Amino acid sequence: MAQASRIHRTADVSVSASVGDATQIWNEVQVRDGARIGSECVLGKGVYVDVGVVIGDRVKLENRVSVFRGARLASGVFVGPHTCLLNDKRPRAVTPDGRPKGAEDWTVSGVSIKEGAAVGGGCTILPGVTVGRFAMVGAGSVVTRDVPDHGLVVGNPARLIGYVCECGGRLQVDGVCTVCSRIHRGGFEQLARAAS
Repeated sequence: MAQASRIHRTADVSVSASVGDATQIWNEVQVRDGARIGSECVLGKGVYVDVGVVIGDRVKLENRVSVFRGARLASGVFVGPHTCLLNDKRPRAVTPDGRPKGAEDWTVSGVSIKEGAAVGGGCTILPGVTVGRFAMVGAGSVVTRDVPDHGLVVGNPARLIGYVCECGGRLQVDGVCTVCSRIHRGGFEQLARAAS
């Protein structure tokens, strides 16, 4: 039997949004029109989910995360507190002729975060960036370009410094995880050397 979702009384969830079974939406969360949130997700205090955003199952968005229109988060994604997923490559409040910009005056370039990836707290992910499967973005990073599957990036701008396992442990140059000893194949050896 499916568990009902829990939505805090102070949350503002649009009637046109969909929320999966056993998802927890905490206080001061705003979920806008047409957003789709999967099952068994946790949206912490003050999370903002924009119009039409798609979030998979078992996703955890920590306090004050902002996910703007066009974003797609696959299942198993973690996003740390105060992180922002942007969508406008040329932000302006007004058009060149001085009138306030409307929806027709800009092009959405949403962020894509693939299965199992983790983004640390206080990060900014720029418009159009893809974070690969099981990749990890270090806290406080500003991600300006795509992150490969299992990639570990840190800094401003974020740079690739290595690769990580599904468990989050660092991969050695031979593709073996330093934490769980899982063996990874597929070019990690060459890529890990290039990143060091």
